[in-house]
Amino acid sequence: MEFRLQAESRIECGTPNETSGQLSSIIDHNSHLTISVTAESAGERLDSFLAARVEGWSRARLHRLIEDADVLINGETAKPSYRVRPADEIEIELTPSPSESFVPENIPIDVVYEDQDLIVINKPAGMVVHPAAGNPSGTLANALAFRFRELSTAGGVARPGIVHRLDKGTSGLMVVAKTEFAHEDLSNQFRAREVFKSYMALVHGQVEKRKGEIDQPLARDPRNRIRMAVVRAGRPALSVYKIRESFDRFTLLDVELKTGRTHQIRVHLSWLKHPVVGDDVYGAGRDKTIADVEIKRSVAKLGRQFLHAAQLGFRQPTTHKSLKFTSALPPDLESLLNLIKNRGADV
Repeated sequence: MEFRLQAESRIECGTPNETSGQLSSIIDHNSHLTISVTAESAGERLDSFLAARVEGWSRARLHRLIEDADVLINGETAKPSYRVRPADEIEIELTPSPSESFVPENIPIDVVYEDQDLIVINKPAGMVVHPAAGNPSGTLANALAFRFRELSTAGGVARPGIVHRLDKGTSGLMVVAKTEFAHEDLSNQFRAREVFKSYMALVHGQVEKRKGEIDQPLARDPRNRIRMAVVRAGRPALSVYKIRESFDRFTLLDVELKTGRTHQIRVHLSWLKHPVVGDDVYGAGRDKTIADVEIKRSVAKLGRQFLHAAQLGFRQPTTHKSLKFTSALPPDLESLLNLIKNRGADV
């Protein structure tokens, strides 16, 4: 079945009782934490070690952070089962725990599809998926909680129904779980890489190969903890691209995600030396080098990266039928693309 739509802190940790209060006060004001492991804690599992010391964070949530490469041991990724050693340096990227004041908000949502198990929505650019540091409200999660009576709670009180995420500046298709059963089933499909996810991306320069793979591991950038980067010891990440349309100084790509790492497409295409147009984090200043004044002005006005989750396919949890959805480019991206077409001949 197919559907179409047009600041940092450092602390040495011994026993939990010695450090929990101190850690709590630090986490209230910082999203990046560095912990030095002492001899007394040697041999503890990494997820258990953190859960006993980071107040307000469950072992399950910390487990997810570790799996998402948001926790590094001596600069490298590790498994939740890793046994900590004396003098290990543990770096953690934290966002504040979901607030007890999380409330539903009457924010419009573009619902593409709905059944008894799930919802497919078309997220606009500029909307954050769930509350986090700097975005306590006005998120997709707040909007979902207002509109739908039944949503899964596996992700926590402030992440109702949320199975996966899109960056704030990325528009496009997302699937949301209504029930715990659907949440678990969809999560398993994502983990098993059975979900089809394809994005449209406009990049700088002419990509030479008509199609190709980018198989490069990703982790937090050792030089800038806010960014992700290609890191040899990072988590495996695979993106498959093909050229949809070529222009004089730009290329429109279809990019399929085989894995789902943070900022994966943006980092991979930047590594390929063809960063996404409008990406002020991984774009390496390429937007400022655009020769055409009108196009340059339009890219600056865009205010986000030219990246759209255009296709999403998965298995319906109850019926096991294959569902596939397609979303056309939103007006802001379509307008920029038309301008580029009109300003110069296609290659």
